[in-house]
Amino acid sequence: MRVKPVPHAKNAAKFLEDDAHRLFHDERLWDMRQKRDQQMHELPEWEELRTEASRIKEHTLANLPDYLEQFERNALKNGIHVHWARDGAEHNRIVAEIMKKHDAHSIIKSKSMITDECEMREHLEPQGITVTETDLGERIQQLDQQLPSHVVVPAVQKLTSDVAKIFAKNYGTDPDVNDPHVLAEAQREAARPVLLSGEVGMTGGNFIVAETGSFVVCTNEGNADLSANLPNVHIATLGIERLVPRMADLGVFIRLLSRSALGSPITQYTTHFRGPKKGGEMHVILVDNGRSERVALPDFWSSLKCIRCGACMNTCPVYRRSGGQSYGSVYSGPIGAIIDPTFNERKFSTLPFASTMNGSCTNVCPVKIDIHEQLYKWRRILAERHEIPFVKREIMKMAGRLLAQPKLYRLSIEGTEVALKTMPRFVLYNYLNPWGKHRELPHPVKETFNSWYRKNRLKNETNKQKTDA
Repeated sequence: MRVKPVPHAKNAAKFLEDDAHRLFHDERLWDMRQKRDQQMHELPEWEELRTEASRIKEHTLANLPDYLEQFERNALKNGIHVHWARDGAEHNRIVAEIMKKHDAHSIIKSKSMITDECEMREHLEPQGITVTETDLGERIQQLDQQLPSHVVVPAVQKLTSDVAKIFAKNYGTDPDVNDPHVLAEAQREAARPVLLSGEVGMTGGNFIVAETGSFVVCTNEGNADLSANLPNVHIATLGIERLVPRMADLGVFIRLLSRSALGSPITQYTTHFRGPKKGGEMHVILVDNGRSERVALPDFWSSLKCIRCGACMNTCPVYRRSGGQSYGSVYSGPIGAIIDPTFNERKFSTLPFASTMNGSCTNVCPVKIDIHEQLYKWRRILAERHEIPFVKREIMKMAGRLLAQPKLYRLSIEGTEVALKTMPRFVLYNYLNPWGKHRELPHPVKETFNSWYRKNRLKNETNKQKTDA
């Protein structure tokens, strides 16, 4: 059976029905964008850092096999067990084997989107292995049985009242609590016993350093350090694109990451893992899961430069008003719209169209990924492969014919202006036209640029040419 495309517009419409959530989501993310801009203006070398980060990533991806092998050699010297996973299924099998080897049945896990990408919890839990998220946002989403909504702040769409109800259901706390500090303390109380009894710890990783055979985890809660150090076994799941060649390169990305993500100078914890603790065991799983194939795609390889800061999401007007759950994927927002179709072209065929193509995502990207250009290229590919609805495909064809004929286009614009002035409102704003549900058309202009130009400039230029002749 063919998989159905994610109904992004339908999901977004549902999110927009609740004004409280819609306004909070939009304002919270825009605040993060503004804080990012403030940090940018405080660093005169900001654009130089972006250029250097982009250059390092491009160089690394161009030489990915060599640097991966260098990392493996150095990691093995450090006493780390290195595993290679071609896809999510192989990753999950490796984790299950490590758990079986140690006769372990519980994992305490810090934030790692690649484990969500591999659907690890869904694979392990039927085998009797409990996976507990220790990041506050991830834990909220886990308890609510939802995917993360944002790459940095997973539960960004939830109000305090939402969290209070989730905690009341799972922890027996007061469902009417309206104090975030009280709720955070409730999570801390619930998490500590789990952390202390966890048999295996698991983290992701923000950066892998080939030169030292080490990896770096950046967090603000300290839960990754607890997850990695309390148990004797530490598993780190890392996408192969997280690589940087040298320790000297790392400083560029550390300066950009938190500033781009949250508008803060640096994360509270920037932890370097170089080997297992005394008497312990460390495993690094390097996951491909389609990344090698993406490196070979001329139009889309640069999406692998992403450092998962979420800056593109914070600035995107579509994401801010539709919520991360509407994308139906671990990765949402603009970066998700260009990454997700590489995993499943049909399922995520709607996402590249969830954009106004304003280019703000590209403008804020700390590693200069041409996100809006890739959105456009995905649209072309999906149209060519008939992975868009028939009605939309026909409308696009009609629009293409219209825009290809300037005279016909100008006549239609003039006719539209007359129609908008006289047309009854219900013709546009009715249940048959979803476009009009959340939008108001601007007032028709009195005069188009083309007509103004013909009256004011073209006439003068023609007279000047006659005089010169």
